[in-house]
Amino acid sequence: MLILFFKAAILIPITLVPILNPFGNAPIFASLAGNIGRDAEKRLANQVAINCFVMLLGAMFIGSHVLMFFGISLPIVRIGGGILVAATGWRLLNDNGQDAIRTQVASKPGEVWSEDDFKVRSFYPISFPLTVGPGAIAASITLGASAPSRLSNLLISIGSAALGAAMTALVIFLCYRYANKMVSLLGRLGTMVVLRLSAFILLCIGIEIFWQGMLGLLTEANILTS
Repeated sequence: MLILFFKAAILIPITLVPILNPFGNAPIFASLAGNIGRDAEKRLANQVAINCFVMLLGAMFIGSHVLMFFGISLPIVRIGGGILVAATGWRLLNDNGQDAIRTQVASKPGEVWSEDDFKVRSFYPISFPLTVGPGAIAASITLGASAPSRLSNLLISIGSAALGAAMTALVIFLCYRYANKMVSLLGRLGTMVVLRLSAFILLCIGIEIFWQGMLGLLTEANILTS
């Protein structure tokens, strides 16, 4: 039972981290955070990690029930989420003002965010859809779709899912916590290149998610064969 517990817990970050891609999103996180200072950046990274943990765990255990209640299918989630992800990537790809911001040696004084700023910006667009996008939500729903019915097995499943989601959130926190150090190592030119490439990849991921959703709808309508 203990082996199964840890196998299930390890499966979650192995499955989700490549989809979440926090390392690739770190320059974008730094860009969206702006020059807010180290303490505020740490707080923001911590809040984003908590948001992602709650969203992943919620998607695993109540995601399929919520979709069923509202009559929403996974292809619809992919289409809507794909549009959000693509829009975020497009905005970052065309935002020339970000190139001059992202450097740790900037001479500008740190920005001051209010409590409402932290709550709003930590969730949208950093936590969703940048980090936990429709792909991660769909994968989380799939991971939690086969929850056992027996109480003892259900408790083990909940515990392993919580541990796996916590490990995933820890990876997110570490990548975002040291995003500015990564940016500093890359330099201004390297940061600009990575940011543009990451934004373009994010745009492509959004289009891919949207297309997968369209294929799912066409399959459900029997226009395409699976």
